[in-house]
Amino acid sequence: MKPNEKLNTHWRRDGKATRDLPPGWPLPPGAPPKHQIRVVVAMSGGVDSSVAAALLKEEGYDVIGITMQLWPSDLPFGERSESGCCSLTAVEDARRVAYKLGIPYYVVNFQEPFQEAVIDVFVEEYLRGETPNPCLICNQKVKFGMLLQKAMELGADYVATGHYARIGYDPQRGRYVVRKSADPHKDQTYTFYGQTQEQLARTLTPCGDYTKEEIRRMALEMGLGVGLKPDSQEICFIPDNDYRRFLREYRPEAHKPGPIVDKTGKRLGTHDGIAFYTVGQRKGLRISSSERLYVIAIDEENNALVVGTEDDVFGTTLAVRDVNWVSTGPIDGPVRVQAKIRYNAEPADAVIYPGENGEIITRLIEPQRAISPGQAVVWYDGDFVVGGGVIDRQLPDSAAGGNIRQPAGHTIAAGTR
Repeated sequence: MKPNEKLNTHWRRDGKATRDLPPGWPLPPGAPPKHQIRVVVAMSGGVDSSVAAALLKEEGYDVIGITMQLWPSDLPFGERSESGCCSLTAVEDARRVAYKLGIPYYVVNFQEPFQEAVIDVFVEEYLRGETPNPCLICNQKVKFGMLLQKAMELGADYVATGHYARIGYDPQRGRYVVRKSADPHKDQTYTFYGQTQEQLARTLTPCGDYTKEEIRRMALEMGLGVGLKPDSQEICFIPDNDYRRFLREYRPEAHKPGPIVDKTGKRLGTHDGIAFYTVGQRKGLRISSSERLYVIAIDEENNALVVGTEDDVFGTTLAVRDVNWVSTGPIDGPVRVQAKIRYNAEPADAVIYPGENGEIITRLIEPQRAISPGQAVVWYDGDFVVGGGVIDRQLPDSAAGGNIRQPAGHTIAAGTR
């Protein structure tokens, strides 16, 4: 395909995946014609963001491609990836796709703010004994924070990404909503729980209407050169995926040995530093016992790991801080939802209700393994992201309670009662 040549993908957005979406989706009522709307696409050099840019151009938007340079040059990388996000290969792939599509393309340097907003927070949370998710922080602070600001400086109306999610304006609710993607195996709505209404109002995710297989097929038909490129699996600034090595080299003080104790407080051994362990972990404890023992809690105040049996790893009740509401407003009583306690977890039936000091209590109907402070819990009502927050702590099961009801004006999907 030559630069500026009109795409001819033969793909339609009015099939089964989109037939239940409001008219005009994802734009709000009264939006200008698409050719008057400028969109900055966050291009990582991968297949998803490349096809996102192509789809938006085909629909008539005024598209600009931007790749964010995020890695500070002095990071302890370990084994560097030549094809991951932010690598030279990724930048060149994105540049070639932009040229093929005939769209302007820029590389912006966000290294210093990325280190402060994402990497340093990631490290500090591990040092506190929590288990962070840096991709969520990056979404909230970088992609839809710093990049959105840069997009506004370029006169853009929206930022678009290659995420598998459906984001748009729902006139029935009078607000922007996040809905699960057409591909349940690639759905990334979990990562959008923290976006404000203002951020969602300026977000486009065109890949959410398609499956990954369809996206790859489109990339091949368009001749974008990235159709068979593998997905990135690692944390972008830890390309060897060894976060413990990264912590040791980036913050040597993470190596701070302390006691390993059982539920009664009896000392069983010594750990290397609470930053190197997560709830549910068994490997690396180096303690002798007649039964398998797992980390069931991390005590930052006493620099201690608490261990117990497999049964002790399961819990039902958690307190959630830093809550953000997405497809509905704040609740004032118990509500049935489906809850994901980590990115790859299956949604589990749960009840949420207000706690103290702005916290939301989540009571899972069936016990879930390894409820980890620092991870996000995201609540769903069928396809809709209700909201979510950061797991602050696990509570005793006796803390659960409350009558169950639906949120006002919100229909609970069939089969979730």
